[in-house]
Amino acid sequence: MPSRPVRSLPAPRRLLAALLPMALLALLAAPPATAQATPTADELPLEDIQTFAEVFERIKRAYVEEVDDSTLLRNAMRGMLSELDPHSAYLDSEEFQSLRESTEGEFGGIGIEVGLEEGRLTVITPIDDTPASRAGVQARDVILAIDDTPTERLSLQEAVTLMRGEAGSEIQLTLQRSGEDAPIEVTLTREVIRTESVRSEILESGYGYLRVSQFQNRTGDQVNNAIRRMERDGPLQGLILDLRNNPGGVLQSAVAVADAFLDSGLVVYTEGRLPDTEMRFSASRETVAPEVPLVVLINGGSASAAEIVAGALQDQRRGVIMGTESFGKGSVQQVLPLGNGEGLKLTTALYYTPNGRSIQALGIEPDVTVVRGRIEVTEGSRQLREADLEGHLRSSSEPRTSSETSARLREDYQLGEALNLLKALNVLERRER
Repeated sequence: MPSRPVRSLPAPRRLLAALLPMALLALLAAPPATAQATPTADELPLEDIQTFAEVFERIKRAYVEEVDDSTLLRNAMRGMLSELDPHSAYLDSEEFQSLRESTEGEFGGIGIEVGLEEGRLTVITPIDDTPASRAGVQARDVILAIDDTPTERLSLQEAVTLMRGEAGSEIQLTLQRSGEDAPIEVTLTREVIRTESVRSEILESGYGYLRVSQFQNRTGDQVNNAIRRMERDGPLQGLILDLRNNPGGVLQSAVAVADAFLDSGLVVYTEGRLPDTEMRFSASRETVAPEVPLVVLINGGSASAAEIVAGALQDQRRGVIMGTESFGKGSVQQVLPLGNGEGLKLTTALYYTPNGRSIQALGIEPDVTVVRGRIEVTEGSRQLREADLEGHLRSSSEPRTSSETSARLREDYQLGEALNLLKALNVLERRER
């Protein structure tokens, strides 16, 4: 039957009435029209509403098991959001609380950040020092099943809910990994994940290492404190900011971390459809490390807020970006609480770097591309030196790098190259003076 569009209904109750069983369709039915009208942006298409209500009624009447109205309506809302993009979602009360716990930095689970890529549940990154990272779960692993539940029909939030649980309980993941012929099964024991998002150390005299694993509410303060601790024994000659496998997090914390190295200029701006989604964030004059030579490590697991920091430092020529191309999540999600204790996570804007580059689906290209690997010294590849002899006399100027740090630099090729680059930058700077 030809139909005409109706204007947006002024109250939620009327809209819900339009979505209820077939008996109410008569209330919405439009008189026959001679021509099909095309609805405008502020109008609801009656024909689609009628179809929705018809589907609703047929499920109620004929589905093999009885389903209550509340469940069907919530499923419809989940479907609306899940079809928009991989990051928008309807959050029930448990999922809403779970998201808040992640932001605060404590929850029960296995310690991975996941997303949907081409409809497949994919590991964005394992979080440092968690069951997932210790078991060797890798970025880009596809999760085929959680325990006995296939993931192909799960929403992102449903998958996250399944993976979280009481500390001490076990969970089995079936993973598909690039380069492996058969799926990999990993059994993990859930822990209370208390994620300290910042870790720091002195690699060699004057050269610091700052690891940011994700952006939580307190990350900006933690970065500032870590830099001050490293400078207690003297000014830093160089600093490595490690954002590899950092899935992102709180936007304001990303701005605060970039601000630790910038004393002026734009950090990031956002653009969306509504005026309140258009924001600009700039660096402040009070900066803890405005002149320390800086190398920033990124890889395919660096996403969202991590890309904001890398993009700002790259555009302002504040540091050298090293590693591999980042993930490319440049969208902004707002968490909107609902009156029933549940919430929406809705994509409302896109991030842009100071020079106007969109991160979305593009990522950050490093200034220096270095793939991850390890250095292996073959037997007989170098001559024995005095420093190799057990009990040798130590020179007063011999660096006191710990064996653990030396092993890390050999194992982590990107980290070693970042340190070498900082040393080279210092040599060039001294020659220019």
